[in-house]
Parts: sequence; C-alpha cells; structure tokens
Amino acid sequence: MDSTRQNKISRLIQQDLGEIFLKEMKPVLGNSLITVTKVRITPDLSIARAYVSIFPIGTMPETADTPAGTKADKQLVINAILTYSADIRRRLGLREGKQLRIIPTLEFYLDDSLDYIENIENLLKQ
Repeated sequence: MDSTRQNKISRLIQQDLGEIFLKEMKPVLGNSLITVTKVRITPDLSIARAYVSIFPIGTMPETADTPAGTKADKQLVINAILTYSADIRRRLGLREGKQLRIIPTLEFYLDDSLDYIENIENLLKQ
C-alpha cells in the first residue's frame, strides 16, 4: 500500500520524466516517442522504478540497419535510456531540487502492456 507521499512523488517524477524525454533527450534517443506509463517509488523514497512505453518512429541515430518498430529497435532505445540514466537523474534533480531533498535512483523498465493488448486484439479479430 503506497502512502500519500509516495503517490505524490511518483506523479511528480512521472510528469518530469515525460517532459525530459520529450524536450531534452531528443538528440540522444532519436525520434522515438517515449511515454512514462507508471512510476513506483520505494517506501524509503530512495529508488524510483519508471516503466516506459516506446514507440519508435525512426531508427536510432547510431544504427540505420534495423527496421523501425521492431523489438530490437525498442531494445536499442531502452539501452540508450539505461546508458544515460545518470544524466536523466541529474536533469530530474535540476527540476525537482527544491521539492525533494534526495533525488531517488532511477531504474527503467520496458512496459510492454500495449504490445500485449494489441496481441489480444489481433487474436480476437481472428
């Protein structure tokens, strides 16, 4: 059961991470549309687990040999997010420095619930 403080911080981090991915991380992550679907924070407020949904519009800047929208392309984006997680945490700290005493450590996970829903819809159509 999450406390009220955990819920408030989760919503705040989710909103700020969404803005960071949308505005500041475009050159690093390419033209992928990244949505932060959920943020869960531990009771001691030290670790925030962010679940991201990735819709690759184009390919990553480093690779142009994989077709857009494949699972490999999503994995490249999540690997880039994991590589730059310290920079993302720094940018989050600049935004939330006045509201949080300690910026939590960020852990990113790929949220594949949209792929699961699409798979179920395709099975129901058949």
